[in-house]
Amino acid sequence: MGSLIPFQDLNLVPDATTTTAAAALLTPKLEPKLEPLDEPYEFLAQIPPQHPYFSSPNPRFSFNSQPEAVFSGPGSVSENTSEKNNVYSEFNRISDAFRTAFADRMEMFDDVEVLDPDSLAIVPVPEEIPVSTVAVPPKRRYEKRSSELVRVTDLGVQDQRYFRDVVRKTRMVYDSLRVFAMAEEDKRQGLGLGRRTRGDLKAASVMKDRGLWLNRDKRIVGSIPGVYIGDLFFFRMELCVVGLHGTPQAGIDYLPASHSSNREPIATSIVVSGGYEDDEDAGDVIIYTGQGGQDKHSRQCVHQKLEGGNLALERSMHYGIEVRVIRGRKYEGSASGKVYVYDGLYKILESWFDVGKSGFGVFKYKLMRMENQSEMGSTILRFAESLRTNPLSVRPAGYVSFDISMKKENLPVFLYNDIDNEHEPMYYEYIVTTVFPPYAYHGVNSNGCGCVSGCMDDCLCAMKNGGEFAYDQNGVLLRGKPLIFECGSNCRCPPTCRNRVSQKGVRNRFEVFRSKETRWGVRSLDLIQAGSFICEFAGVVLTSEQVQVFTMNGDSLVYPSRFAERWVEWGDLSQIFSDYVRPAYPSIPPLDFAMDVSRMRNVACYMSHSLSPNVLVQLVLYDHNNLLFPHLMLFAMENIPPLRELSLDYGVTDEWNGKLSICN
Repeated sequence: MGSLIPFQDLNLVPDATTTTAAAALLTPKLEPKLEPLDEPYEFLAQIPPQHPYFSSPNPRFSFNSQPEAVFSGPGSVSENTSEKNNVYSEFNRISDAFRTAFADRMEMFDDVEVLDPDSLAIVPVPEEIPVSTVAVPPKRRYEKRSSELVRVTDLGVQDQRYFRDVVRKTRMVYDSLRVFAMAEEDKRQGLGLGRRTRGDLKAASVMKDRGLWLNRDKRIVGSIPGVYIGDLFFFRMELCVVGLHGTPQAGIDYLPASHSSNREPIATSIVVSGGYEDDEDAGDVIIYTGQGGQDKHSRQCVHQKLEGGNLALERSMHYGIEVRVIRGRKYEGSASGKVYVYDGLYKILESWFDVGKSGFGVFKYKLMRMENQSEMGSTILRFAESLRTNPLSVRPAGYVSFDISMKKENLPVFLYNDIDNEHEPMYYEYIVTTVFPPYAYHGVNSNGCGCVSGCMDDCLCAMKNGGEFAYDQNGVLLRGKPLIFECGSNCRCPPTCRNRVSQKGVRNRFEVFRSKETRWGVRSLDLIQAGSFICEFAGVVLTSEQVQVFTMNGDSLVYPSRFAERWVEWGDLSQIFSDYVRPAYPSIPPLDFAMDVSRMRNVACYMSHSLSPNVLVQLVLYDHNNLLFPHLMLFAMENIPPLRELSLDYGVTDEWNGKLSICN
């Protein structure tokens, strides 16, 4: 994919025709303010050339589908390439360099014929004579960010839903692509192929090639349509993808003076990580230190200058332009060990030059959060941490039970009601998994895999899933499928096998809470990563005869066949690869059973309905192989922040409260 300059802004990728000598003469005026919680991007320059995308996960579509995506490199040429092809490859490299260096001069003086830009020879060669069979990599041209500043205001309800849906789908593509990239990387590492690359960077690069980054046509001042306060991001590159913060490493994102109509830079967003010695963060008020003059340990070593991002912040203060604030912090439940949360809009009130703790001059800016905004996501994160450790210290009243599962789940399920005296969830028997009729287990196939240390890609259970596992090494769903076969009791693999995920039960702490809108709702006290298992939708399965008797007094059953097939959205890479095929294996018959949750149920039955859900239903088998009675396993469709309500698309809902009536 070519080497990149360390800490480079991906919006300013240098032209591939720039010569090495010219590049050596360019010296940046200042260092960008780097965020200490991010890993250095220096390793990008060390990544060996390889195919920019991924190998095919199944025979139905290829990751080489796009013609413009074909790049030559060690990974694209066989190890047994003939010496003749090697000579041709070197010849093509020299001829391409010759054309680049002298084509303009030849055309200017008209002293020789200028060759076709697509020609691979120094002199004209008849078309019928092939020069080489080795592909020459095309030069990627990135569209530069717009210099037009706009502010989006007064969006209607429909517009807000539209932009939210656009952001959600874009982030889902990013997460799906990142997870898939890491799975492919694990395969490469298993074969001992090259250095390890990061899936977050690879996913962002592929989406940029496909033009899927948002808000590139305009620079937005203020709120980004579709991005809500409290939204969480595991990676800095994802901030770039949705247009919330346009630089992958610099702490200040701004419109340069050279692109501004009044020739003055304007800041649009900052990232506050709390790792700089002169920064002060009190939540609503921030004392933010400018950029430049820092060593690799984030200590000041020279005086800062009023230029670049520093000048942009000062000019934003002068014109009263608000900036977006994203806070970065370490978080144990994050995929990267850190998390970035969007905390809303701030005004810059003061700017001054001061002597920092290291004795060097620094620019400081006082920012204050604007009024009438939602609660800060970083505040909610800290509040959720307190609830997990000592809930009564922060919420002394409202708790009905600290575990309605009665220790049946791996972690307690809280019941909270600070609205009225309703304790309805306490009256049901809590079950962890679905109760199937006895005949569902008749004729169960006793065959299981013989993997002793853990399942391999060629084991029996992998073959049952179409030759590939549904989860990565961390238990994250790679993409939705009609049905997933997990390893069962007849398999010899250990409990740590990568193909045993949903059968292990919940891994997050949940809270059933009283809601004025939907009567009851469910939220997590932990951050849930996109693609992670949440819980099973459990109830008592009824036969068709039992359903007829039960519905004589009114139909209040749960019909699994009515759940929307949201699993097709997770892992859908049709926007990336033109020959992507929706998974159709293994095919299963229509679900023809109902579930009674009127007496026995679990936490999932209290999830609200939404047409834009953050939870999907994935069918799974592990304790039997009867295709007619799969488990309804729930997975996260997006990164779900702590205390954000979980929602499902039930398909058919009660028109009054948007939720299955039986679950109320």
